[in-house]
Parts: sequence; C-alpha cells; structure tokens
Amino acid sequence: MIVWVNGAFGSGKSTLVDELRPRWPEALVYDPEMVGYVLREIVEVPTGDFQDLRLWRRQVADLAVGLVQEYQRPVLVPMTLVNPGYVGEIFGALKDAGVVAHHFFLKVSPEVLVKRIDGRSFTPDDPAKDEQVRQWCKDRIGPCTAAVDTLPGDTVFLDGELPPQELADSVLARVSAAGDSRVTESRSL
Repeated sequence: MIVWVNGAFGSGKSTLVDELRPRWPEALVYDPEMVGYVLREIVEVPTGDFQDLRLWRRQVADLAVGLVQEYQRPVLVPMTLVNPGYVGEIFGALKDAGVVAHHFFLKVSPEVLVKRIDGRSFTPDDPAKDEQVRQWCKDRIGPCTAAVDTLPGDTVFLDGELPPQELADSVLARVSAAGDSRVTESRSL
C-alpha cells in the first residue's frame, strides 16, 4: 500500500511523514524528488520541473510499485503532485499494478504557506539560490491550491494547519478503517 501525502510546498508533507514514521515503523519512506534529482544529473529538464519529464513519472510509479511488491511493506510518499494528467498517470500505474494508494492532500492557506516557505532554508551556503528556490515554491502556491478541485474523488483532504500529531492520527485512522490491519498493530506498539 502507498500513502501519498500531497499538498503545496510548505504544507507540511515531510513533517507529517516524519510524524508517521515512528508510529508506523514498518513503513518505508520514498521521496520521488530523489528520482528527479538523479534525472537532472543525466538529462536536461527544459521546463525546470522534473515532473514534466515522462520518464520521471514512469520511474516514480515503477519504483513505488517495486517497493511495495519487493518489500511487502507500506510506503509513505511525501510529494506535491497536482497536474491532473500526471496524477492520473502515476495513480493509474499504481492501480494497474494492484497497489492500493491512499491519497491525502494537506490544505493550507496561502498566507501560511508563504510564511512557512520564507522560514525555510534550502541552500544555506548560497543565499541567492536559497531565495530563488523559495520564490519557485511560492510561485506554485496558486496552481497547487487551484488543483484541489481536479484531484481524484477519493482524495482525503486534511487541514494542514493542524498539529502534525493530529494529522498523523487522522491518516492512521483512515488507513486502518480502509482495512489494513498492519496499521492497527503498529499503533498499539
């Protein structure tokens, strides 16, 4: 099973996965950005967004399926994914492979997103690059919030301004209610 934690940059995806990890120790964490970083070392990304590479989308889905099938463990995926075509492509590949995917989206107000992004440092040794990355993240707030209406119908929307502990409780309860007994067992440890 895949638990995909989606949302705009600064919405708390990684924070939520960090909160889930110790409470669900058998879960693997898979960050598709790493696939993008590898591809950037090999090929040019004309748009600047590695999600626009068909190979990135294919590799993300294939690796997610491989992790589930090979290791028989749940996989936590913190990744912004809002382009409807790309969402359909990746989640369709997961479904075609028989992998159950629980899709959560953290909704956060644009004002809070800007504050969180401004409070982060991406490249501390390079202030100019750091500001460039922050601006790139902020430029995507509008498209990310607008995409909410285009996400799959089974997407679970969570208030990303709640404390991470409450969000983790919600994710674990929903996944457990969907029938994965391993979640219940992990929570009782």
